[in-house]
Amino acid sequence: MLKLYIGNKNYSSWSMRPWVLLKQAGIPFEEVMVRFDAFEAGSNFKAVVGAVNPTARVPVLIDGDLTVWDSLAIAEYLAEQFPDKALWPRDKAARARARSVSAEMHSGFGNLRNHFPMNIEASLAEVGARVLKEQPGVVEDLERIATMWSELLDTHGGPMLFGEFGIADAFYAPVCMRIRSYGLPVPPAAQAYIERVAALPGVAAWIEQALAEQDFVAFDEPYRTSR
Repeated sequence: MLKLYIGNKNYSSWSMRPWVLLKQAGIPFEEVMVRFDAFEAGSNFKAVVGAVNPTARVPVLIDGDLTVWDSLAIAEYLAEQFPDKALWPRDKAARARARSVSAEMHSGFGNLRNHFPMNIEASLAEVGARVLKEQPGVVEDLERIATMWSELLDTHGGPMLFGEFGIADAFYAPVCMRIRSYGLPVPPAAQAYIERVAALPGVAAWIEQALAEQDFVAFDEPYRTSR
């Protein structure tokens, strides 16, 4: 059986992507959750994850003797291993667009990511409003995402970005969580998409387990000193 190493569900946006992809697609896997204690050499997290991944980062997928790390590489591997799941769109043009927007998420939107770290349990609308006033780069990222979602939903008819759930939706699921946690304003079509994503069984399961962690990792909490 596949084995997926992840970090805290409340904080780890990188881990959320392949976990939700596997869960929503109905692909069996074993979860290994390694709590974020510290990212310095010698920490338990680095020791455990470093034993299976040379970068000592999550997520990591183990398939027999094969180790795959990096969320996009994992998604590509799963798409190849399970072609019947249509994790990328079957249409060539749509597939190319889905890869493009997933790669854009993978390497871009640094302002949004840096100022709004994923924190599913938190309700930080006042922080969201303040940061939007102070950081024009965050506003640009948010506008780009909302425009992209609206265009894809219009083109493919929803309910997901390319019709049915796939890798692109898994990659933007953490953004949906950020928008909810920080109360960020988006157009109605984007807000409706966020709610549909949150209601997906795979995403709902991640959210439920994130809320159940009842953990507080200080270095992942730039805006709070306690829960």
